[in-house]
Parts: sequence; C-alpha cells; structure tokens
Amino acid sequence: MDATAYTVVAPLDDGMELQASDLQQILQKADDDTKLETLRRIIVSTLNGQPQPTLLMPIIQYVLPSKNKQLKKMLHFYWEVCPKYDDQGKLKQEMILVVNAIRNDLQHPNEYIRGSTLRFLQKIKEPELLEALIPSVRQCLEHRHSYVRKNAVLCVLQIYSRHEAMFSDAPELMETFLASEQDATCKRNAFILLCNAATDKAVEYLMSVYESIPTMDELMQLAVIELIRKECKPDSPNRTKYIRAISELLSATSHAVKYEAAITLTSLTQNPAAIKATASALIDLVVRESDNNVKLIVLARLDGLRSRHEHVIDPAVMDLLRVLGSPDMDVRRRALGIALEMVSSRNIEEVVLFLKKELMKTVDAAGGYDKNIEYRQLLIQSIHTCAIKFSEVASNVVHVLMEFLGDSSNPSAVDVISFVREVVEKFPDLRSSIVDKLLRTFGEIKSGKVFRGSLWIVGEYCETLEDVKEAMQQIRRVIGEIPILAAEEKLLQRAENGGEEEEERRLKDEIAATGKPANRVRADGTYATETAFSSEASATARLDAVKNASKPPLRSLILLGDFYTATVLASTLTKLVLRYFELSSDAQSKNALRAEAMLIMTSVVRAGQSKFAQAPIDEDSIERIMTCVQTLATIKEDKDEEAVDVFLKDTKQAYSKIIQAEERKNAEKAARDVAIKVQPDDVVPFRQLSKKSATATLVENNAEDYESELNKATGSSKTHKDDFISKLQRVVQLTGFSDPVYAEAYVNVHQFDILLDVLVVNQTAETLQNLTIEFATLGDLKLVERPANYTLAAYSYQSIKATIKVSSTETGVIFGNITYEGAAGTGTASSGDSKCVVLNDIHIDIMDYIHPATCTEGQFRSMWTEFEWENKVSVNTNIKGLRTYLDHILKSTNMACLTPDASLAGECGFLSANLYARSLFGEDALANLSIEELPDQTIQGHVRIRSKTQGIALSLGDKITLAQKVIKE
Repeated sequence: MDATAYTVVAPLDDGMELQASDLQQILQKADDDTKLETLRRIIVSTLNGQPQPTLLMPIIQYVLPSKNKQLKKMLHFYWEVCPKYDDQGKLKQEMILVVNAIRNDLQHPNEYIRGSTLRFLQKIKEPELLEALIPSVRQCLEHRHSYVRKNAVLCVLQIYSRHEAMFSDAPELMETFLASEQDATCKRNAFILLCNAATDKAVEYLMSVYESIPTMDELMQLAVIELIRKECKPDSPNRTKYIRAISELLSATSHAVKYEAAITLTSLTQNPAAIKATASALIDLVVRESDNNVKLIVLARLDGLRSRHEHVIDPAVMDLLRVLGSPDMDVRRRALGIALEMVSSRNIEEVVLFLKKELMKTVDAAGGYDKNIEYRQLLIQSIHTCAIKFSEVASNVVHVLMEFLGDSSNPSAVDVISFVREVVEKFPDLRSSIVDKLLRTFGEIKSGKVFRGSLWIVGEYCETLEDVKEAMQQIRRVIGEIPILAAEEKLLQRAENGGEEEEERRLKDEIAATGKPANRVRADGTYATETAFSSEASATARLDAVKNASKPPLRSLILLGDFYTATVLASTLTKLVLRYFELSSDAQSKNALRAEAMLIMTSVVRAGQSKFAQAPIDEDSIERIMTCVQTLATIKEDKDEEAVDVFLKDTKQAYSKIIQAEERKNAEKAARDVAIKVQPDDVVPFRQLSKKSATATLVENNAEDYESELNKATGSSKTHKDDFISKLQRVVQLTGFSDPVYAEAYVNVHQFDILLDVLVVNQTAETLQNLTIEFATLGDLKLVERPANYTLAAYSYQSIKATIKVSSTETGVIFGNITYEGAAGTGTASSGDSKCVVLNDIHIDIMDYIHPATCTEGQFRSMWTEFEWENKVSVNTNIKGLRTYLDHILKSTNMACLTPDASLAGECGFLSANLYARSLFGEDALANLSIEELPDQTIQGHVRIRSKTQGIALSLGDKITLAQKVIKE
C-alpha cells in the first residue's frame, strides 16, 4: 500500500494531557477559537498514536456545523487522520454524516470553501467516501470561479488515478473542458490530467495548439516540456516538431522554462547545434538569475554538458566569463573552473586577455567590493593555469603578473612568485626577460615569502655576467648600507646627539625661569638633579625610533626577525659569486664580489645578535649563513667542484624533479578521469538469454560480471558493498544471554542519520506486555522518534527500528534500557510488575563520517593557523618502520597524506607529513605527523590534530591512540 502522507500540524507546547471526556466537554461548550485549539490538540494526539475514536461523534455534533473557515480547514486535517473504519473493517456509520457535510461544502456558494474542500478530497483514498461525492465534483468543473475549477480538475486527477472506474470518462471530460476553458492554470491542470490518463489525447491537443507554445503561460509550458520528455521517442512521428518546440522554449522569458527546456533538449538530440544552443541558454540563465544557489546548480549542469560533449561548447567560453560579474565568490570560482576546462588553443588569447582586464579591475577597484583580494588571487591562479597549459601565452602574462609582486595581499604575491618560478623553469626562452623584470621589481616587494622566492630565482637563473652584476646591485639597494650594525649605530648616535642638544636647551630654559635646576625622582625612589644626560627612558624611545625608521625592504624584514629570508639571501649571494667565478676571468673583480657577499652575510649575523633586531637570530640561521661564508672563504681560484655542484646544480635539479612529479601526477589524474569508452563492435551480453546448462566456471564469471555491473550502476566499490558479512560485523550485542530479554542491534550508518535495527527476543515462558526500548544519546545525536510498545509472546521475537539524527562529526554514545511488564493473570509473582534491562552502550565511530580529501599547501597552512582546537597525541607503538607507521595511521583515520611521495622517499631516521580529511558535514580535519626512529628501531614523536570543532580533534586523537599499537600483517 502507498504510504500515507498527512498534513503537518504544529504541536502545542503547553504540556497538557486531557482525557477524552474533558475534550468532549470543551467541544460542547466552547467558542470557535477554543474549539480550534482543542481540535488541533486532538489531531496531534491522533498522529502520536492515540486516535480517541469516541470523539468522532462529538466533533460531528459540535464542530461540524460551525461556519468558521479556519475551523472548517482544521476539520479537513482531522478527516485525514481520524479512524474511519470499525473493528470489522467496515466504514463507520458516523462517516455518512461527514460525507453529507462534505457534499454541502462542495455546493457552498463561497468559492474558497468549495476550493478548500476539493483540495482536501485529493488526499482521501477511501472509495466509500468518494463515491457519493462524484456528482458534486463534476458540478465544480463548471463553476464560475477559476479557483474552484482548477482544484476540481486536480481532484478528478487524483480520483481517476486511484479509482479509475469512478471517473471512467475523465479523459473525454478534460478534452471538452480544455476546449472551453480560458484560465491558464485550469488549462494546465487539465492538460496534466490528459498527460497522465490519456497520453494520445494530450499529444493530439498539443499538436492542435502547437504554434502557440512559445506564447503559453509558464506553467503550461512546463507541462508541455514534461509531456515531450515523456513521449519523444526515436520512432515518434512528431519528434521533429518536439525538438523544434523545445528549441523555441530556450528563449522563453521564464527561467524555470528555459532551464527545463535546456535539460530536455540534450536528452532528445545530440546534435552539436542543439548542444551549443543548450549551453548558450544555460549561460544566459546563469548571467540573468539573481539567486546564487540557482547559479551554482545551472553551472553544475553546464559542467556536466561540457564533460559529455568535449570541445563542442568551447566557443562559448567568452560568454561564460560574463558570469564573473557576479559578486559571489563561489559562483566566480565555479565559473572559472569550468571556463579553464573549455580553454583551447583557439580561444586562449581571448580568455587570457579577459582575465588580465579583470585582474586590472581589482587594482582600480581596491576595496570597492568585498573579497576583492580573494578574487584577485583566484584570477592569478587561473592565469597561471592557462600559461602553463598553453606556452604561447606565458610571455604575454608573466610580466603583467609580476606587477603584483609588491601587492600588499600576501597570498596574491605568493601565487605570482610561484607562477614565475614555474614559468622560468619550463620556458628557458623567457628566463632573461623574467629575471630582468624581477630584478627591477625588487624594491617593491614587501613579503618575506615573496622575497625568498625571488632570491631563489635570481640565484638559479642569473646566467650571464651582466645579470649577476645587476642582481648584486639590486640586492645592495634593497638591503641598504652595510655593515648593517654600524649603519644602525650611526643612526642611533645621530638621534642621541640630537636629543642631547634638545635636552640642554630645555634645561637652560627651565633654569632661566626658576633660577635653579629641577630635582627629579629616580626609579629607586631617590632624588637627583636632572642633567643634560638623557635618561634611560629617553634612550629606549630613541632606540625604538631608530627601529621604526623607514628602511629598505629586505633590511626591514631582517631587522624584524625574518632570519629565514636572511639564510636564503646568503645562499643566493653564494650562488651569484660561484657563477661569477665561472664566467669571469678578472681575479680582482671576483675577489671584490666575494668580499662584498661575505660582508653582507656577516653583517646580517651581527645585526641579528644586536639590540637593533626585534628578536635574536636563531642558531640554525647562524649555522646556515656561516656555512655560506665558509664556502666563499675557502673557494679556490680553480673552483671548488663540490661546492659548485651543491649550490649551482642540486637545487635546480630538485625543483625540476618536483615539476616533473607534478606533471606526472596530473597526467595520471587525467588518465583516471577519462571515461571508459565502449567500442561499437563490442559484444553486448544478455544474461537472460544465456544457456541454463552453462558450466560452473561460466556461472561464476557471470556472477562476477553482474556484481561489477551492479557496483558501477550504484556507484559503490566492490570492497564496500553492503553484503551479509559486512552487516554481521556491525551487529552489537546489547544484553546478556542470561537476561530475560535478549537484544542485539544492527547499526546502519547513513549520511546524516543512524538506523538501529534492534532484534528483541523473549527468553521467558511468559508473555511480556508494554515492552519498549528507551534510548538516550551523548554527543550531537538526537533520537528522531520514540519506539512503540509491543507485546511479546513466550520465546518470540520482535524487530524494533529507531532512527538517530546526526548533526556533526563527533564520536557519540547511544545507551538505554528495555522496560516491560509481566502478563496479568499468569499467576506469577512478576505479573503486572514493571521490569528493566539495561542495554550495553553503542559507540558511534567517527570514521564512518570522515573521508580522505586533498587541499593545497596554502589552504592547509591557512586552516592550521585559523583552527583553534588542537590535540597532541604522543606516539607509543610497537610498529617498526616510519613509513609503515604512517601508512597504518592513514588507514586507521581515513585521512589522506598531502606530503608528496618524493619528499617521503628514502630513509633518514625522521619523517614529517601533513594529513587531511573532510567530514560529510563539510568539517575539516588537519594533522601533522612528526616521528623519528631511534637506534633500537622504536619510534617516538607526536601527532598534532587541529580542527574547528573540539569533537573532531578529541575523537581523532582517541582513534589514533587506540590504533597505533594495532597492526595487521
């Protein structure tokens, strides 16, 4: 039988529980407003399993005669849910009065009451009630008001679909109705009835009004599209007309009609012209629609169309880029992602030109609208992708993007330098111009990360004497006067001299005014006569003024404590000197350059150890810089081959390997994404036509083929199929074998809820009454519906289902008990007594809601900084091998390793990796694994977990703690 769907009525929150007699008295004496609330209470009670059949006659007697429209509407809700049959399954006699009242309402002069009653009749399925109302429904088809007629048509549709014999002439009736009807909604409802009841008559009517389809009402056009989608088969004689009609509807003013027409056209024909027209309609819909959710849905459809018809809609990429005018970042990001897939060698020039114009708009309109910086970063990344994919445009965009190296938005500038680094490696012809442009923009760079990337590029790709000299000149300009410490002390001395002169003038003025020098109180409480010498406070103030004074950009970063950038500077200077030694034969200039580079490096170390630095330089940075100094100090005139290999070859080769690994990974991903194509001459297997006397091997092969086809159709993998064995693994025992009631539950975890299928077995010789399961939850779990009461005979069993709603990714606990009563009259001591059996706890595993995911390094670092909850788990394991432990953690936590395999290759006794996963609710889980292997082959270290919510951090930490000592061979 069809599941009944009742109208939802909001329950009352007063908590009152009235008996049937009390409700009857209220209905008898109350006014209409009180009757309305009382009837609402009765409906809620009926929906909750307490039908109260004794109230049917009082409701008919005291509520039914009322003329209040709200009360009549509430009565319709009650007729839906009230018990209409007696214990013998026959219609109750009281329902005759109800039918009579409904008939009167169908003949009521007020059109609202008629229409509302007709809407109510659409939900009634009992033929005994409907049979006497058919003539009144027919009369409503001819009512003067369209509200009554349109509901009458829908009522006829529902009655005809359930009880065809009652309205056997419905198709003919609707044909006549359509011929004379003028209201658009009524015609649409009648047309839908014809589509469902007599498709041939609906097609005949459609052909008669074929020319007026483009001018029809929106609802009628949608109904026409639905009929065409249903009837347009390859052998249909009207197929050409159908396709033409849908094509015309692509230009409809209604967005809903345009969307449905576009989706339908792709199912009717695969003609390239039709596909292009569909794509154009979808793009126009995205541009014109104001709702961002609708934009995203239509873009998803467009992306699916693009994937099915490669390169057919590529010419529409410029139209798609109009979507970038939307202020929503999600829409822009999705549109750009699709556009980049549609880019080809034919349109790459136009696309890049458009993106460059959009990029320049973000500079002109800085702060003009929200998320301008994020949009700029998105455009830079898109141009980066285009330039790497199509080398012919790299030279056109690289110089434009380099204008943003000095951008105050750190992510945008970092993306630009990453792009420049990749271009300069992949396209040797562009290296000279890129390096020249990069050197000229050194003074505009503000970010330490951008400086590090720029210095690395300069150190690796300055390959001529002129480039090396220019690089050294630009480095001198951005680092300022050297030695740094001496220059800063000179500034401080100048400030102190100026301060002393000012103080002397102030004291002279004070003595001249008072006749004596002023006494001042020292910090220790003693008195002293103030002199011209500056106090400690004023000295500190002058030091701060020197620190905050305007300085060259690289010098400022170093004095602010960015000594990591200082180590990159030292490495770059070393590379430049070594390359100069290779290219030049002038011993004097080589020694001068070497001495200058060593002076810069040593002055950085001295400045880092002085009071002028915001933070003292760390030991690692000192060691790295002094290693570079030592390399330059010990280099011989005939070159040190080992130093040359380390500084001039190894680092560039390492980056080349990274680029090659990325290209290989992208190629593998593209190969995986390619759909499996079926050859036209492949054999089509029909299992139904296979011989019954097939061998066991053939049967086994057919079974495997069937399983693989089923898995493909359902989208599930063979390892995760929901078979009988996997169900047994999810069975949880809730009570003991010696308890009077034995219970076990099958825990079925869906996406947003948990279904508990509890098997309850009565292990006693008594009948147990009012047996129910009471569930309670811990965590973000909520019981949706309380299980009903049951009566269990001796040694019988019952399956009880309960649904738990899940609202977040957190390890939850479900606990409860079973309560029951002994059967009355059994003569046992337990008769009528209530007993309770406590259930074992059910722990919901967080792993059911977490799946591996990927993100970029920048996104990972941004989330790591943003998330506030951290859980640090110490490693205590018997697993041998760093990679073995990492693989075991990845398997146990359903997380993906973001660290490339090339970075994890080899054995060095230490391993650090970033892990990432995403929950079904869109929550992010980050982890950093840092471990080392001791001489006795034991592993020590820790795993740091970060998330936005406390639940994920704690639950993942508990999972790692439990899993790190367990490993299956």
